[in-house]
Amino acid sequence: MSSSREPEHEAASAQEGPVPPGSRLYLLLTLHFPAIALGFGTGVIAPVLPGLARSFDVGIGVATLVFIVQAAGSAASAIPTGILIDRIGRRKVLLAGPVVTAIGSFLVAAATSFPELLVYLFIGGWGSQMWMLSRLTIVADTGEARQRGRQITSMHGVARIGTLLGPALGGLIAVVLGLRAPFILHGVMALVAVAPSYFVLRETAPARGSGAKGVRGGGDAQPDSSWRALLANPIPTVFGAVFMANMARGGAALRGGNGPIFLYATYAYGIGPATIGALSSAMGVASIPILFVAGFIMDRFGRKFTIVPSLTLIGVSLLLVTATSYASLSFSVFVAAYVALQLSISLMGGSMQTLGSDIAPAHARGKFFGASRLVANSGAMSSPISFALLSQFAGFTAAFAFRSLIGFAAALVFGFFVKETLKRTPPDDSA
Repeated sequence: MSSSREPEHEAASAQEGPVPPGSRLYLLLTLHFPAIALGFGTGVIAPVLPGLARSFDVGIGVATLVFIVQAAGSAASAIPTGILIDRIGRRKVLLAGPVVTAIGSFLVAAATSFPELLVYLFIGGWGSQMWMLSRLTIVADTGEARQRGRQITSMHGVARIGTLLGPALGGLIAVVLGLRAPFILHGVMALVAVAPSYFVLRETAPARGSGAKGVRGGGDAQPDSSWRALLANPIPTVFGAVFMANMARGGAALRGGNGPIFLYATYAYGIGPATIGALSSAMGVASIPILFVAGFIMDRFGRKFTIVPSLTLIGVSLLLVTATSYASLSFSVFVAAYVALQLSISLMGGSMQTLGSDIAPAHARGKFFGASRLVANSGAMSSPISFALLSQFAGFTAAFAFRSLIGFAAALVFGFFVKETLKRTPPDDSA
């Protein structure tokens, strides 16, 4: 089975709908509008989560669970969602995801105890992963190879715009209407986000040959849709490199991914929440144009043209952070290293998913993206754990040096052991 190229006819396998798949209007209604609406809804609830947790009279240690359970819900959803995508189709899962998210938010608004709150936030995280994985699978089904990078990075870019715009409104609504009101708005935004897809989006899953006996039974074998399809080269190598990449970039895929580096800055330089917030917001804004540039580079030159440089720069940036810790350099040097690190991470945004859309087995794409997200989340969660252990027993310098080495190692794996997946168009010699 070949996993790195899908037949050209599969891109046209989607049922015809009122809007042609791949058109600008189709992408606006089913990709960009939902992404910005869901991102905006996520931003709306971000500033009220700590206050809502405190309203249940729990300690600060227990209150931090409100951030963890959402990521846990997303991680737990990855494999079951991948199976559903392959079994019942992309469209049903995509439409169900925001509905599950909305239900979770409405339930949060009605929660009467802290354990209830955690369960409902977990449900919301589960639903958000359903939308993300099914949408990535649809891009892999229908998107042309030379457009996937821009489609995926634009999805992340517009979602980030919504996430940046949402907190101000969420804080204002909480002041005027109470801490629970933003969650009602979040639920409404999730339903509004998916509404156009209900009318426009059609199923894109490749049809399976009728009467085929499959790969195990001989005869007219159809493509393998089982889990062993994920053992085809280069998928295991890519999964290993993805784990290292997410470990190196510090859990950027999870909420609070900058926590370890800001923890160091708090202890080393005594910075407060205002400085941390200003740095985070500035980098959030700066990352948006870099995401769009990265998509163009991937579609024009190749996926590795962003992956390898970004991982190398992440290693270099972390090496500079290591030097600031070892030599107790000034805060301005730390800020320069932090800015370089965040810009390097932004250059890699969406690149792993774009490469994944190239190599995902056509009849096991749901399973592939589910497994891929589980690997990525595992690497992301391993980053703060390893940082905590190393900083506790060997110091901050060793903790940052370890992450730097992991970044360089991931760059080497992608550079030398993973072939470029963007298919070059051969020159026309017919003239």
